Amino acid sequence: MDGPEGSTGQPGPADRSHRSSVSSVGARAADVLVYLADDSMVPLAVENLPSLSAHELHRAIREVLQLPDIALDAFALWLVSPLLEVQLKPKHQPYKLGRQWQELLLRFTDASDDDVAMDEPSLQFRRNVFFPKRRELQIHDKEVLRLLYEEAKGNVLAARYPCDVEDCEALGALVCRVQLGPYQPGQPTACTLREKLDSFLPAHLCKRSHGLFAAFRGRGAKAGTGEQGLLNAYRRVQEVASSDGEREASLSPHYRAYLLKCHELPFYGCAFFHGEIDKPAQGFLHRGGRKPVSVAISLDGVHVIDCREKHVLLGLRFQELSWDHTSPEEEESVLWLEFDGDNEGTPVNKLLKIYSKQAELMSSLIEYCIELSQAAEPAASQEAGPTSASGSSPPPHQRPQLRRQGSVVCSRIQHLSTIDYVEEGETIKRVKPKRTTSFFSRQLSLGQGSYTVVQAADSLEQG
Repeated sequence: MDGPEGSTGQPGPADRSHRSSVSSVGARAADVLVYLADDSMVPLAVENLPSLSAHELHRAIREVLQLPDIALDAFALWLVSPLLEVQLKPKHQPYKLGRQWQELLLRFTDASDDDVAMDEPSLQFRRNVFFPKRRELQIHDKEVLRLLYEEAKGNVLAARYPCDVEDCEALGALVCRVQLGPYQPGQPTACTLREKLDSFLPAHLCKRSHGLFAAFRGRGAKAGTGEQGLLNAYRRVQEVASSDGEREASLSPHYRAYLLKCHELPFYGCAFFHGEIDKPAQGFLHRGGRKPVSVAISLDGVHVIDCREKHVLLGLRFQELSWDHTSPEEEESVLWLEFDGDNEGTPVNKLLKIYSKQAELMSSLIEYCIELSQAAEPAASQEAGPTSASGSSPPPHQRPQLRRQGSVVCSRIQHLSTIDYVEEGETIKRVKPKRTTSFFSRQLSLGQGSYTVVQAADSLEQG
């Protein structure tokens, strides 16, 4: 578990908590089940499973699926359960890591002893966190595009990728095209789409009526905004002429269109981690507490996502942050994010405290992503010239569609409880928020405290 493997405390889109990837283990041979993003499985009969590396299993899967060489970089093997997700390095031995799974759960999750005892990981073939989006644009193989599409679709439907309603409808319309074929006037209708709306839109956007309200709605009632918006977007899906006229061959452009739309999301292709942050104090008693968040880390940066509200709380590129983490041996395991902001008009440095037993994993992944991004900058700049000139793809980091007011992918720093401070000479002074009128006449005087800046490693400081 050394190094920057992606992991999360949250269940993924395909939850396989009770399926083992190893159906039998003998002295010489074993049957291994590897799950794909569409929940199908690839059975492999392998020799000497305990000593088999992830790289060797990866090669066997590519041979069975007849995938091109690009799949070596585009996909990785993951060990996944509802409690933890780990992307494996090529040198890792999946069988041995599976045998150590309970130890990993105790180290990196807050799961109860009973949940730890019952949990069992499955082996999954999923997108590599370290595969750049710019290289994904160069893929033309239909099966590779399909696997990437299926995984992205699962993350959208599970609301792991928060999307604005307009984007959800546009993505759902492409799923309609893939599953139902080209749009035909009158088929389907908004009412027929309603029956399987959760196949096209995230659950929190599927407005369904139950019980008494469903009876009042009646058969002829007006369709909900979710299905009507989806139907309108389905009508607008453009068809691409196929050279041989086969319906299946014509799906590749729609897979690509779906992925390109997902590329606009700043957290596409990231690894997810579970954590908690402090809630801002509310009311005259200044009650706070904590709220669960997902921390999404990719080559593009770090995003903190509100699990309940399905929107971004904070999005930072690596050049916009410093970070550090504290280990459980020192105190509660915490990832610290430091970034620039303002406090009532005064420029300040802000610190966000993320409580998570996976802080060490997140810190390692941030460090590794920065190293990869810095190494890839010269190659990316060389490739960007002809690609941009041809007009086949937008410049990197340009996401104009998501600059809408109130977009779910925009930061909501006002919803965060941060520690704000300013530098005064050689000292650091914490900025205390102004209190509203107190209900009480007496207040506790805390005096002047001290605070130490969170520093990134010297070799990784940005700017």
